[in-house]
Amino acid sequence: MQMRNLGRNGPQVSSIGLGCMSLGIADVYSSGLRDDAGAIALIRHALDRGMTMLDTANIYGDSEAKVGRAIQGRRDDVFVATKFGIVVAGDRPGSNEGVDGRPEYVRAQCEASLQRLGLDHIDLYYQHRIDPATPIEETVGAMAELVREGKVRWLGLSEAAPETVRRAHAVHPISAVQTEYSLWSREPEEALLPVLRELGIALVAYSPLGRGFLAGRFKHKDDLAAADWRRGNPRFSDANFDKNLALAERVAEVAAEKGCTPAQLALAWLLAQGHDVLPIPGTSSVARLEENIAADAIELSPAELARIAAVAPKGAAVGERYHESGMKLLNA
Repeated sequence: MQMRNLGRNGPQVSSIGLGCMSLGIADVYSSGLRDDAGAIALIRHALDRGMTMLDTANIYGDSEAKVGRAIQGRRDDVFVATKFGIVVAGDRPGSNEGVDGRPEYVRAQCEASLQRLGLDHIDLYYQHRIDPATPIEETVGAMAELVREGKVRWLGLSEAAPETVRRAHAVHPISAVQTEYSLWSREPEEALLPVLRELGIALVAYSPLGRGFLAGRFKHKDDLAAADWRRGNPRFSDANFDKNLALAERVAEVAAEKGCTPAQLALAWLLAQGHDVLPIPGTSSVARLEENIAADAIELSPAELARIAAVAPKGAAVGERYHESGMKLLNA
């Protein structure tokens, strides 16, 4: 795979990484993977194919433990990113919508993640969501201490507003900001991406396939399992599903013209937005993994990019990115 720098002064990682949430939370998506051996085999297959960046989090079930077992003996082949900040219900009663950025929490969660991963250091440590009750300077200050101690190499934020990024970067260099970015979630282009480019920070794009919608996975809401998290997502609601399906079908038409799959077109489009954009699609299928990896070799001409822009313009997707409680966690 091609390699890209994680920020202006960061390390080189694969242009496409592997999102590991569905490897640890089997019912978050219909295709979640409970089987330990299968998850470990998939991660190792990704490494064999040159995909170096693995993205997990402390709240992704047993994802960190599976990642840790999968990379035993292959530490030099992998760049491990994990996150803290979203509190599992009951861990901090009365907290700010389940987000904690206090310095003592930062340290405790880092130690716990290191233990689950079986590592002596984390390559990239993200604050998963911003705690409105704790100044970002205090949170990043605690994260910077972990860097000085050798427990963390690089720092990141997730779903952080541009001004929050500036304040954090003033305390310690931020290498990456993770946010939802895809053909149906182009909000980062308005204010966040310009700031990241000014500061030399990479954008790591999660849900780059529109939670599977852009990959042509669904034709009806009933294609989702009863327990699938997406059933509660506004973009999958009865009121919005058909409108968003029409967008996905337009993307699929362009992909057919290009001779690739819709998922590959969506990933290639993201890669074409700049060398500082790195998508991290998740999957529990080796076949889907291979499909995603192949997007790295697809080049889109200016005419093809214009065609994509015409069929999937900014704001084309209908509905909020999350349900109400999820939207409250975003750092507006």
